[in-house]
Amino acid sequence: MKPALNDLLLQKSPSATDKVTVAVVGLGYVGLPVALLASEKGYGVVGIDIDTAKISLLKKREMPFSEQVLSDKLKITKAEFTEDFAKIRDASIIVVCVPTPVYEDYTPNLEPIIGATRSIAPYLKKGDLVILESTVNPGVSETVVLTLLEEGSGLTCGKDFHLAHCPERINPGDSQWHVGNINRVVGASDKDGLDRAALFYESLIAGTVMKMGSLKEAEAVKVVENSFRDINIAFVNELARSFSILGIDTVRVIDGAATKPFAFMAHYPGCGVGGHCIPVDPYYLIEHAKKNGFYHDFLSLARRINDQMPEFLVQAVSDALNENQKSLKGSSLAVLGVAYKGDIDDHRESPSHKIIKLLKSKGATVDVFDPYIPKFSTKSSVSDTLQGKDAVVVATAHRAFKVLSPEFFKEHGVHIVIDGRNCIDKASFEAAGITYRGIGR
Repeated sequence: MKPALNDLLLQKSPSATDKVTVAVVGLGYVGLPVALLASEKGYGVVGIDIDTAKISLLKKREMPFSEQVLSDKLKITKAEFTEDFAKIRDASIIVVCVPTPVYEDYTPNLEPIIGATRSIAPYLKKGDLVILESTVNPGVSETVVLTLLEEGSGLTCGKDFHLAHCPERINPGDSQWHVGNINRVVGASDKDGLDRAALFYESLIAGTVMKMGSLKEAEAVKVVENSFRDINIAFVNELARSFSILGIDTVRVIDGAATKPFAFMAHYPGCGVGGHCIPVDPYYLIEHAKKNGFYHDFLSLARRINDQMPEFLVQAVSDALNENQKSLKGSSLAVLGVAYKGDIDDHRESPSHKIIKLLKSKGATVDVFDPYIPKFSTKSSVSDTLQGKDAVVVATAHRAFKVLSPEFFKEHGVHIVIDGRNCIDKASFEAAGITYRGIGR
């Protein structure tokens, strides 16, 4: 770090050391990359998590989830990993990266944030900067995090310590866009906190850092980003359902529309939306707005459409079986993939779970294989999973599945393939005499 930046980040800090220490609370898909990056950039780093098994792995420099680039960084990092929140005393910057799930009724579950904040507060010092990266609805930083920090520390935000929000932008498995180069936005409780938070992220990333006008503005950015994607995916999913009836290949239509060099951003249909962001974050906005007297009709509709896509896929399975004089009830099926996206081991909110449950509820027997998530696999290989199946569902676009040839399926007695991610070559499968069904194809 440049000396001038170092001085600014350390201002009002009681630390007598030359190095700024960063505490990262929550070491999952968001927090661990942040901790490793900060250590790489020369910060002292202590990573804190309440999951004892995870901390045990990290201390041995073993990854708690699959991510090769991070695995290589973990082996050489100088970061410390612990369950002890008292280590926050050593830090002047505390970055909170805990999960923000929803309850079964889709209302926001803020318990992880509340728990983390209460654990941080007793160790907060004058001059500290707390940054919330967890996705929340607008207002949570002020009404929940700030309040709990003040109550638990006896300090005053804006005077004794500073609170900022920099919404995470992590795309697991993406080698092009990662924590070190994605542009960031940041809002804060006061100007000093805003300047310090912006300088901190400028010292970490190769991209730009945009200062927002308030904590609420920064909080709103993330829910808007993911709501935008959810709405556009819902649009093409609805097109897929319509075009399936009309005999139109939705993917080709979207590819055609994408040739326009402006005013069109391609999104593609699929068997459902998974992950911890897109299917969850819109509810933070929907429920928060509802409490304040506004109902998001458009956003709520998008959520319903995307949540219905597993049922659409199961119906496609049933139709394809019927065309081949077979019934879904009593059929032997294979589902390839449990992860919500290709080549990662993250299955949070994955539509695969619902697809498997629906198929079984309709009387089918189902074998499952995901090379990244062995605990959900009922077979040890693709070959064993496919052997003798009446139909196969490709639910995750793992590279290992995308390269499978039509001949490979036929060798295992499979003549019906339902491509839930439109990730295999329709033309080659149909040419081989295999019944192919995609989402809107």
